[in-house]
Amino acid sequence: MKFILATKQKMTQIFDETGKVFPATVVSAGPVTVTQVKNADVDGYESVQIGFGEEKEKNLKKAQKGHFGDLGSFKTLREFRVPNGKAQKGDVIDATAFEVGDRVTVSAISKGKGNQGVVKRHNFAGGNRTHGNKHSERRPGSIGSTGPQRVLKGLKMMGRMGSDRVTVKNLKVLQIDKDTNTLVISGAIPGRPGTLVEIHHA
Repeated sequence: MKFILATKQKMTQIFDETGKVFPATVVSAGPVTVTQVKNADVDGYESVQIGFGEEKEKNLKKAQKGHFGDLGSFKTLREFRVPNGKAQKGDVIDATAFEVGDRVTVSAISKGKGNQGVVKRHNFAGGNRTHGNKHSERRPGSIGSTGPQRVLKGLKMMGRMGSDRVTVKNLKVLQIDKDTNTLVISGAIPGRPGTLVEIHHA
């Protein structure tokens, strides 16, 4: 069962045995607890539900308390599609589920950047900086159309940027610290420090 929830910590550099440097992200992975095992006969599909983080018991709803039972008070629940029979309710998964060299897929919510213009949001080139252009350097230009006489759907314009679910595939586990449940994963992971990260085997 190579899947886990984690929180992003920071970025760093890792050197391998040959001296090659890798940009890497440090995440605090688990431990997570299996709160439910779904099967095709009852639920229509097979998956494992896990709980991560601690929540104050007073903030839990009655349905959540009944669902968790004596397993604990979890802040976050996620499901991973895995074949039935691989896990049982109450199992604990930590960083030891992975090995150095494993290829993983990572999903998280990217940083929110608020309302942005077309140059930053869609990589528009912008207008001239000279030759009579005074205040139109970063403007989108004409948005109309001669034929339909309206603005077409899907036109690239200014708007909210970031805060999207982003998935990065084929990242490599570089280091594992079993004592602190820390994983060091190659490359950049979406989100700010503290962002919830979903990690599963590629």
